Amino acid sequence: MQSLLEPVGLGPAESNLYVALLDHPHTTLAALAAETGVPVTRLRRPLTRLIDSGLVTRLPGNPARYVPAPPELAVDALALRRQQDLEKLRVTARDLGRRLDAAPRGRASELVELVEGRQAVLHQLARLQLGAESDVCIIDCPPYLAGRPEDNPPEWQALARGVTYRCIYHASAVADLGRTDEVLRYMRAGEQARTLPEIYMKMIIVDRRIALIPLSFAQADTGVRILVHASPLLSALIACFDMLWERSTPLGPEPGHPVASTGPTEADRQMLTMLAAGMKDKAIARALGIAQRTVTRRITELMRTLDATTRFQAALQATRRGWL
Repeated sequence: MQSLLEPVGLGPAESNLYVALLDHPHTTLAALAAETGVPVTRLRRPLTRLIDSGLVTRLPGNPARYVPAPPELAVDALALRRQQDLEKLRVTARDLGRRLDAAPRGRASELVELVEGRQAVLHQLARLQLGAESDVCIIDCPPYLAGRPEDNPPEWQALARGVTYRCIYHASAVADLGRTDEVLRYMRAGEQARTLPEIYMKMIIVDRRIALIPLSFAQADTGVRILVHASPLLSALIACFDMLWERSTPLGPEPGHPVASTGPTEADRQMLTMLAAGMKDKAIARALGIAQRTVTRRITELMRTLDATTRFQAALQATRRGWL
């Protein structure tokens, strides 16, 4: 019981005294001292803190008697207040982080920082996304820090706060069965996802004010990243992402691009979109939850409808007709 009230900022002395009052309500300070074996002089300070916290009430009269507040109500109120204080601290920390990022950097060495080591890179990725205010742009491609793609917990939190995510995926990575399911979960949470057949420019750009890129785009992942602050280099990375975004293929409907009211069914559009992204029949079938034979048959029918002799032509014709 010594740490009962520790989560709300009170110590063992306050916890012991509060539990004693729960067992002996409407009691005096002298009686509490006798019950706990703690001198009156050492009880006054924790008793004052309990009163200030709303956990104990002093009754009028002489000698004064004390009653504990119902724990289920008082502790809930304290926990809520503590949570609000922590949220204010997080907001303040984000403001201080923005001040640090916006601080003038006169020397070239201050425009970029090296982030070395897997844990340091993961910490920086989480920090950037949890501090995002409006948008996050990501290019996701091999090689990966852990050898294969990993879940991105900060993205779920940022999406829940209303942050816009635009992600470009390497097509072969999306075609992997496990990766397809993961990307679809992100999309259901609000991520805008697109693919390119071959892309090796891994990066993350947050609020168009800071970016994180690998030390090399060509070599195996070395666990080293470059943190790029506001500079011509950051502007070039943003322009590069925007250009690649225009060239990439959407994996689903996006804001500002409503699906045409005529033409194929919604399932057909999803199938054609995944086809345009380079996904194989087996991956499309898994993503849509249907049999692979059904996918193959329906794509053949769509190719006939679109007068296409190849799957690439089918995707191109569907785009020209406004189906995608």
